[in-house]
Amino acid sequence: QGKSCLMDSKLNVAVVKGVACVKVDGPANFAAAVDFKTLVRQCCEEGGRALLLDLSNCINMDSTFLGILMGMTGRLNRIELLNPSPRIIDLLDNLGVLELLTVGQGTNPFDAELSAADPVNADKRSLTEASLEAHKLLMKINPENIPRFKGVAKFLEEDLERQ
Repeated sequence: QGKSCLMDSKLNVAVVKGVACVKVDGPANFAAAVDFKTLVRQCCEEGGRALLLDLSNCINMDSTFLGILMGMTGRLNRIELLNPSPRIIDLLDNLGVLELLTVGQGTNPFDAELSAADPVNADKRSLTEASLEAHKLLMKINPENIPRFKGVAKFLEEDLERQ
């Protein structure tokens, strides 16, 4: 136990008056990405047209999670990141997507409504597919990301062929 518990992210969710609020406790990473994507899809179906992503307890975000987040910009009217760490801001800035998101600081107005999301327990294949889709999107949004993620995308494609 111990360490593996800390590596897992917990997602908490609330849908209030057209806003889906998701709070990430722990790293916003590859392992949490499919759960996050499924969760936001469900929230959209329940009428959440805006996403408030509370990152107060999230130290870091990886490119898979970010790519999945960016894939939601077409589905949602607005995405706001609440209290992202300087490290996450740097990532968004470096990958050229910061201006596509709203960043806010302060307290989460939906804190009291949040409840633990059910994990999807995605299998390896759906995690790999989600990661590939995420990296392709980041390359499409900002061509400067192509040299960064070309190798990753190729590896993921080959990995899918092997699975």
